[in-house]
Amino acid sequence: MIQQKGFKIIGISVETSNQGGEASSAIGALWGQFISENLLSKIPNQLDSDILCIYTNYESDYTGKYTCFLGVKVSSLEKIPEGLVGQEFEGGKFQPFLAQGEFPQAIVDTWQSIWDQDKSLNRSYTYDYEVYDDKSRQGEESEAAIFIAIN
Repeated sequence: MIQQKGFKIIGISVETSNQGGEASSAIGALWGQFISENLLSKIPNQLDSDILCIYTNYESDYTGKYTCFLGVKVSSLEKIPEGLVGQEFEGGKFQPFLAQGEFPQAIVDTWQSIWDQDKSLNRSYTYDYEVYDDKSRQGEESEAAIFIAIN
């Protein structure tokens, strides 16, 4: 368990659910937009170049609707470029997981393991997030940290 400080993020978002493959399609399209429009270069006040994929605004648990937010940490939300959104996330307690292997399959497999442990993790469903840094672009050797909010 780790204690995460709060942070601000600017990026793009979509509402989706894990039912019937909806999330795979919606989140894949979100990543496609983020990359094809080179949004990383358009976000001001970046604290680093790590891309965060945040899951928040949960309707219930992992079986309900939620918002997926893709962006980077910023020092300020004062200047949000047109077409992008900004949000501040409070700090809290998180359980870290590590997805390892070829993406996106390694991410999917790690989330399946998290869902299988849903009851024992005592999840708070405030927000969960993934961090994509240099290690996430290594083919079969890729890694991404996943942080699950817990009570």
